[in-house]
Amino acid sequence: MVINTFRSNKPFGGSSSTGAGRDFRKRDKDGPRINREIRAAQVRVVDENGQMLGVMTVDEAVRIAEGRGLDLLEVGATANPPTCKIIDYGKYKYEQKKKQVQARKNQVIIVTKEIQLRPRTDVHDVEVKARHARRFLLDGDKVKINVRFSGREMAHQEVGLTTLNKLIEMLKDLCLIETSPKMEGRQMFALLSPDPVKVKDYLKAHPKGGAQVASREEAEKEALDVSEASSDQNEA
Repeated sequence: MVINTFRSNKPFGGSSSTGAGRDFRKRDKDGPRINREIRAAQVRVVDENGQMLGVMTVDEAVRIAEGRGLDLLEVGATANPPTCKIIDYGKYKYEQKKKQVQARKNQVIIVTKEIQLRPRTDVHDVEVKARHARRFLLDGDKVKINVRFSGREMAHQEVGLTTLNKLIEMLKDLCLIETSPKMEGRQMFALLSPDPVKVKDYLKAHPKGGAQVASREEAEKEALDVSEASSDQNEA
């Protein structure tokens, strides 16, 4: 018995033409439909040059796109009939990816830095902590000021509030009070965020930051010391 074998040079599932190969393109998950994934009976078609080709069936539109070595993309699924555009889908995906990367670059990441006080922190130390807080605010970070109470200090919360308000007063030329002083367990805190207008005016008047602002390295060390202090207290 003789068995004839045949090896096709065509892509699996269709002809070797550009059009048939495009039938296997798959849209991104939740992305717009392309080519024969488009379900509408008729669509309004715009070509790659922005010229309106009119209303036609999906098959007709796909054949036109394939004839140009391009794809049919559903860009207005809610229109009646849906609007589709003839495009280079590979180029479209590349451009979309570029836009996503650029959008991530343009995202502003808000960091919250903590400044630690005790109810009876002396004036000099409050001034030092204000320098640290000013650096964070000028760099676009939020600042959470914590006043920790221990033992009998809980009976005199007004002392801690006075200290906290003193520091807020020193920072009012740079910040907005996002959360006013409030108690949370055994500590009182306030959350400050940089005021873009105030920060801009301050930097215009003090291009180098001024003597009232700590270096970033010094301010970061303060934040690190706070984290270590909090950890020690939790372990205790």
